[in-house]
Amino acid sequence: MSSENLPQSTEQQLRKPRVAVVFGGRSSEHGISVVTAGAVLNAIDRTKYDVLPIGITTDGRWALTADEPERMAITDRKMPDVAQLAESDEGGVVLSVDPGSREVVYSEPGSVPKALGEVDVVFPVLHGPYGEDGTLQGLLELSGVPYVGAGVLASAVGQDKEYMKRVFTSFGLPVGPYVVVRPREWDNDPQGARKRITDFAGEHGWPLFIKPARAGSSIGITKVDDVSGLDEAIEEARRHDPKFLVESLLRGREIECGVLEFEDGPRASVPAEIPPVTSHDFYDFEAKYIDAASGIVPAPLTEEETAEVQRLAVEAFEAASCEGLVRADFFLTEDGGFVINEINTLPGFTPISMYPRMWQESGVSYQQLVDRLIQAALDRPTGLR
Repeated sequence: MSSENLPQSTEQQLRKPRVAVVFGGRSSEHGISVVTAGAVLNAIDRTKYDVLPIGITTDGRWALTADEPERMAITDRKMPDVAQLAESDEGGVVLSVDPGSREVVYSEPGSVPKALGEVDVVFPVLHGPYGEDGTLQGLLELSGVPYVGAGVLASAVGQDKEYMKRVFTSFGLPVGPYVVVRPREWDNDPQGARKRITDFAGEHGWPLFIKPARAGSSIGITKVDDVSGLDEAIEEARRHDPKFLVESLLRGREIECGVLEFEDGPRASVPAEIPPVTSHDFYDFEAKYIDAASGIVPAPLTEEETAEVQRLAVEAFEAASCEGLVRADFFLTEDGGFVINEINTLPGFTPISMYPRMWQESGVSYQQLVDRLIQAALDRPTGLR
């Protein structure tokens, strides 16, 4: 009799699903990813799941970390780091890419590799490139391991603001004016690229926002009031991504809406409003995470406006073929119409972040949100779907 036809042992039948929370990573959002992991680890129901925390260092090493969420918080305005949490400076965690095995192995130089058991689902809380952009999702698809959130395509579309806007435009969603400058263009003809940007400013007016095409949490974004600040802003954006976007200022209110996948399909949360942040030029990284600028939940909108932004948020979710969760960000312009700015397939996910707050107001607690995402991932097959 083949082993696959043997009945499961009592231990296998009774074993709780093991959730690997993978966090940190190589992007500039490493620190906030660690903070998010701490919140998720705190929220996971340990009576239902076993948990395996795996941190990825800034140089890409997969490290075994202690299950100590209290060490994953912002302290004295400083972000935590996986290197401070790793159980070893050299040991590494390896996930099998054989779909027939979900075994996780830990090894250190000069030691016999140690099996950590099988992983049933991965909860990735990596923000930015090499985690949120489809790269990790591709690895998990190869490994045959279910995971929380968007698949490869949706993750890549959600990370690259140029192609995100192209997808939205093709589905008829309202998108604001923008210009894309690719690496080859900037390297070969920076003067021509600058002229395109200043021509864009001549058509749409100053100020402009210069932003990395594939970064999140408002990292690397600069508000530029005139041409004198252009080169410095471009340099800052390219420090995070060689491709960058130029967007015009959309005058209006910033509105966000969460989308969560239920058994009958995606549903939208109550929306939130991000009021003007007086201590910052715009809602940047420090305003979001260091100074904890708070939004208004629910947003003070009319019933018609609420229904419209919820409809657009679900349409954006579907347009990008998303799964699990998305936060959709909009501007309610002065003429009363909504313009979609972007989606986040792995939005800020600490309990004070806007996405969990919107769902809390919609009747889904943070703990319920985490559990629903894990259960949805366990129920969803890997591969083409």
